[in-house]
Amino acid sequence: MIPLLQDFLAFEPTYAEALRRLDAVHPGEYARTRNLLDGAVTGLSPYLTHGVISLRAAAARVLQKHRLGYDDKLMFEFAWREFFHHVWSRCGEQVLADMRPAGLWPGSYATTVPADLREGRTGVPTIDAAVRQLYATGYLHNHARMWLASYAVHLRKVHWRAGADWMVGHLLDGDVPSNHLSWQWVAGTFSNKPYLFNADNVARYATGPAFAGWQGRGTVIDQDYEALDRTARLDGDVGPERGEHAGIAEPLLWAAPLPAWVADSTKPLIAAALPKRREIELVTPWSLSEREGGSGAGAGGPWRLGLIHLPAHEAMPWSEARWRWVLRRMGQVTDAVFVGDVMKRPASTQGVPAWPGRDGVIAFRAPMPGYDAALGTLATLRPASRLLPNPETPCRSFSVFYEAVKRQSRSLQSQLNGELP
Repeated sequence: MIPLLQDFLAFEPTYAEALRRLDAVHPGEYARTRNLLDGAVTGLSPYLTHGVISLRAAAARVLQKHRLGYDDKLMFEFAWREFFHHVWSRCGEQVLADMRPAGLWPGSYATTVPADLREGRTGVPTIDAAVRQLYATGYLHNHARMWLASYAVHLRKVHWRAGADWMVGHLLDGDVPSNHLSWQWVAGTFSNKPYLFNADNVARYATGPAFAGWQGRGTVIDQDYEALDRTARLDGDVGPERGEHAGIAEPLLWAAPLPAWVADSTKPLIAAALPKRREIELVTPWSLSEREGGSGAGAGGPWRLGLIHLPAHEAMPWSEARWRWVLRRMGQVTDAVFVGDVMKRPASTQGVPAWPGRDGVIAFRAPMPGYDAALGTLATLRPASRLLPNPETPCRSFSVFYEAVKRQSRSLQSQLNGELP
């Protein structure tokens, strides 16, 4: 079990690895085991987040081997990602603040994550193990993410935004719409009720020898839901468990990649290399798709310039592992990379006649605060690829969104075919 789990958590930043994981997907097995920490989940999230493969392409490939429709659990998970991005497309940076009045506790939530939680020494094995896995792999099962968020918000009284900003920096699949709205869903500021969990819930889903050290018996989470609800509503920060607990150093979060990391994986932007009569595509960390003719500079299609807009990362820095993952993939699918302040325009393009106007440059909208405004100074922005229709009216719940989607599209196959209802 453990070697298989470790193999699953080794996310190679390549299109081939995305396809390998996708071809291993079995919708029926996913539906049966998805809630277990060692269940048959897809492991596609880093590739979807960074645009290595689109949800549309992923669904189409699954349909080549399996039946898949709107009622399948796998489609529900795909649809949740689409829902979060629907809300982002309609509300933008409003998702960084409460989407509705705050949840359980009337007091003031902390604006920083306590050191014992960040260092995995709370004394609650479920939480400490989740923190260790997050730092070691850049990935957590959705249940572990919800447990970590629920503990932080409802028992430690950490504001959901502080927790979301902390987690998104360490995740390889850190996606602001999905991550921050999920934290809001747990907190009760984007759901009908806050999410609570207990030791019984952990025992039900963290099964098998690989998760023996995750159990929470005898700790603050070993209560029934009525008692947990009272704790969440009435008490302040419950603090760590009594006694001394071994922790782990939190990896640094970097607002910019070190020059050596950039040089290891990418080619720098040189003015002389700019094409004179060829469309240019600006590639961000969220649009790392294969280029026409495959990976590698010189392949077909537009000339591709990778862009990392550093001012956007000052508020949401990333781990070294995340930076290296993104840079390695960016180097595979671009002709050159610029790292800096896009609003000041890449210095090597200033005064170069070969740089076209905005009409000759394209870029896809990025789900990261600060990127679209910067990209819009250089390029014509296009919407990112979607699997499902994007209702014009903002849908504030998944159920409303999914019903709207199904009204606009008869079936998943018809949606992929572009057929009208």
